[in-house]
Amino acid sequence: MRYWWVNQNQTYRQEVKGGYLWSPKRNANKARNPYYESMREVAPGDLVFSFMDTRIVAIGIAESYCWESPKPTEFGTAGQNWDHVGWKVKVAFTELRHRVRPKDHMAILAPLLPPKYSPLQENGNGLQSVYLTELPVPLAEVLIGLIGAEVEPLRATAIGVPPVAADDLDMWEHQMQKQVEADPTIPDTDRTAIVRARVGQGLFRQRVSQIEKRCRITGVENPTHLVASHCKPWRDSNNEERLNGENGLLLTPSIDHLFDRGFIGFEDNGRLIISPAAHRPSLQRMGIKVDEKINVGSFTSAQRQFLDFHRDSVLLRSANRL
Repeated sequence: MRYWWVNQNQTYRQEVKGGYLWSPKRNANKARNPYYESMREVAPGDLVFSFMDTRIVAIGIAESYCWESPKPTEFGTAGQNWDHVGWKVKVAFTELRHRVRPKDHMAILAPLLPPKYSPLQENGNGLQSVYLTELPVPLAEVLIGLIGAEVEPLRATAIGVPPVAADDLDMWEHQMQKQVEADPTIPDTDRTAIVRARVGQGLFRQRVSQIEKRCRITGVENPTHLVASHCKPWRDSNNEERLNGENGLLLTPSIDHLFDRGFIGFEDNGRLIISPAAHRPSLQRMGIKVDEKINVGSFTSAQRQFLDFHRDSVLLRSANRL
């Protein structure tokens, strides 16, 4: 279990009611933000302290890993400069009866604040730039003690919580598909190819098969058992990229799932990357030798560009890489 602090001054009502956290991927100037990157590290069973209007007002239990998701429509005018697509995590929140004001307890809290990515200033004031940051265990334990008996049942519930799958990713892609189907500027044959490419079929699969002959991980060659998987996801690509064979790999369905959801990725030199968020026993059962260094071979220069997008915007990796 890890402990997280989330500042929800702008979106507390929407996120707590909706049961999620959502952040952009980047700052308004497109720079990477460690407090947004933290979303990529949250795992089911983690505990989240919700801070709003100077007080800790709720405790959340993370129920999923992070996934790509559009900015929630219920945010309205909040975060007008935020990108349309960001990170989302399902979180079950419980609002607290005893709402602790950290500023009243800085004599014991200040020495426990982390030197980097702290959720508070030493005087107890919040930091507007912080969205989500990890709390050191000693700091989390003291906060739990200050809040009192309300937290312990929640912490006990969080242990062993079963992961919940991303529940709006397919719906989002389906809505995008309907936009393609209704676009009169796209010729009929192209429209059909673009729609079929979403599920790794048709022209896209043919083009990928001209470059890739087997699953890079399992070695399976029978095309019946392979999926044409986008490196830069269909949902993030323009129509040309959706049909570009060098934006694809042939993978078995289980490996395709891991790749599409960011649990694995690839370096340019072919080295397999396993996300810190991935459940390694599950990966082992899916055919990945998690205790070995795996290299799947070289990629074309165009494939490397698409894989760079995957590492940057899909792969669930550690924020401490910043």
